[in-house]
Amino acid sequence: MNNGTTAGTVPARAGAVPGPNAAFAAIDIGASSGRVMLGRVSPEAGVSLETIHRFPNGVIELDGGLHWDFDALFAEVLKGLAAAAAVARGNGERIVSIGIDTWAVDYGLVNDAGDLTSVPFSYRDERSRATVQRVHATISPETLYATTGLQFLQFNTLYQLAAETNLDGVQALLIPDLIAFLLTGERRTEATNASTTGLFDAVGGEWATEFLDALGLPRNIFPELIQPGETVGTLLPGILEQTGLPADTTVVAVGSHDTASAVAAVPAEHEDFAYISSGTWSLVGVELDKPVLTESSRQANFTNERGVDGSIRYLRNVGGLWLLSECQRSWAAEGYTQALPALLDSAAALPAGGPQINADDPAFTAPDNMPDRIRAAVRNTGAVLPDRPAAVVRCIMDSLAAGYARTLADAERLTGRSTSVVHIVGGGSQNRLLCQLTADATGKPVIAGPVEATAQGNVLVQARAARVVAGGLAGLRQLVVAGTSLERYEPAERLVRHSAG
Repeated sequence: MNNGTTAGTVPARAGAVPGPNAAFAAIDIGASSGRVMLGRVSPEAGVSLETIHRFPNGVIELDGGLHWDFDALFAEVLKGLAAAAAVARGNGERIVSIGIDTWAVDYGLVNDAGDLTSVPFSYRDERSRATVQRVHATISPETLYATTGLQFLQFNTLYQLAAETNLDGVQALLIPDLIAFLLTGERRTEATNASTTGLFDAVGGEWATEFLDALGLPRNIFPELIQPGETVGTLLPGILEQTGLPADTTVVAVGSHDTASAVAAVPAEHEDFAYISSGTWSLVGVELDKPVLTESSRQANFTNERGVDGSIRYLRNVGGLWLLSECQRSWAAEGYTQALPALLDSAAALPAGGPQINADDPAFTAPDNMPDRIRAAVRNTGAVLPDRPAAVVRCIMDSLAAGYARTLADAERLTGRSTSVVHIVGGGSQNRLLCQLTADATGKPVIAGPVEATAQGNVLVQARAARVVAGGLAGLRQLVVAGTSLERYEPAERLVRHSAG
């Protein structure tokens, strides 16, 4: 069964078009924090967001492993939805639907009774490292890539599933699908996130059942696929009671891999753009109509992941602001509490040409002692990194910008297309030093913003499903341009600020 859609196809949704008081709830959760936001969309003003509830997220140590505190996470989701319902009522608005996006690859195992059988593991746990060789002895990396087009990361879902000891009578629900299940009772796997599992056919848009069979995984280990814009289901009575949401509120599938939602909201006005979704990780790439499954692409470790409307997000994971946030955490524990803007200004005042690291080295995946690990990595290159926080921060920023430039050059070479501009969206778009260094390293102008691209993409897909707006990705992106203030950085030149639209 092929559950894919052709690029540009918009799943239809039945029902009356909501009135001007329509609002949309976006559950947007990253690896370090989450939020529930209310979005309003109109063809004239674009999309606007209101943050209703923010909450922390992070790994916990349990029985010798790194897990997500999922019960606490879901409790915060319900708290946020209840707050959103109250705000909407106070404004005379009606929440039409809810969309959910999170990080990729992780999952919870749910039994036939609908219960979680264990606390979901975090991709930062080391358990899957031992399964990589066993998986590759069964299915070669070349064979895997020729079908899935997925870059190798030791924590990809297929390696995690290979570490499970008992999958009888359970299904794996990726984190956003698990949240949707608890809200609606419906089990589905949203396609953009399915494409990150290593068990998804990049061309056919369906599960690669031959790989499930080869690895001894049940064919029904994942629920049926669903596309962005399709309805998952309506809220369960118990959820309605806890949140106060209207009885006809639906959960609508969006680009549930947060990068898919972020790329949907890249404010590109032409097709020859590159993007960097900059947060805990950096996702660096271009948007394509079809996957690139060549051996050269595999060796360069590029991935082909589904985007909204069947597009292909051709990208590579590069280290991200996790390095900076972990350093800040270590310094705070030592009593050093300089505010981030001042720390970045101090880093910017240092001369160019300082030491760099490979920011996406797996050695930086786990938490704790990040400044020490960065200095050790610099020593391994034969250089010395001063102990001052500003020097460490400058090393991180220089290293990320250099990694972005290398990755974009590789993307252009492997796809045979050139890019004229780089869009940085997400939290990193607020980091002026990183944006300017990226412009300098790539030799291309950088357009920074929106910060909340993921939530905007989430809300826009919901609004289109509700027929508040219409059109393909280009049309959705014009709504982002209309409602967002952007900043432009020229290579080796002064920041130019402008209001887009």
